[in-house]
Amino acid sequence: MLNLIFLHKNYIIAILVFLFLSIICQIASGVIYHRLIWETEHMSSTTNPALQQLKLKFSGCRKINERISNVPVFVDKFISRIKIGGLPLSLLKHLSGQFMLLSVLIAGIGACTGIINNESFISIAPFYAISFLGLYCYFAVSSLIDIPGKIKILHINLVDYLENHLANRLEQAEADMQLIQPEHKEKKEDSPQESPVFSKDEAEELELLLEELLL
Repeated sequence: MLNLIFLHKNYIIAILVFLFLSIICQIASGVIYHRLIWETEHMSSTTNPALQQLKLKFSGCRKINERISNVPVFVDKFISRIKIGGLPLSLLKHLSGQFMLLSVLIAGIGACTGIINNESFISIAPFYAISFLGLYCYFAVSSLIDIPGKIKILHINLVDYLENHLANRLEQAEADMQLIQPEHKEKKEDSPQESPVFSKDEAEELELLLEELLL
């Protein structure tokens, strides 16, 4: 079997590299989403830049519009725009699928090349075996990591925090500000008006002196 693999080692290496990259992309996505889910359990003290930006944006929208009518849509937009190193996180999922397709494509090219060269079925069998094993590993890892399930949990946690925690805090802060503002107004009304520095007659004399100096 090893002799058959080394017979087409260039194709086999390329297939294994793309398969490895595909699985790495899936694992990386799963780890990042798992980390975000953990951070959402500690949103009040999170140091994650993306989640901090979400809280600031939500607070700003509340101040402008007084209320966000559709928080789930707001969260969906945020999740779709999460970036890691300047690249969208969703790109890793797409890259994983593309790398898997490339590995299958190279296996097909290798098998076709063997058929054109009149090689026996046994000599090209490794291409089929690696393709099936690669697809099995891809779907097995995909089901274990369950990225759609992690995205759903992240969505639920963020909506729950924004609607049931942050929104209530903002409303309480606004209510406190409304209670404080009338007190300031009353203090300003009660404070005595400052007396002018010059009397009316003195002000008229100063105006005449200035006019004479200017002339």
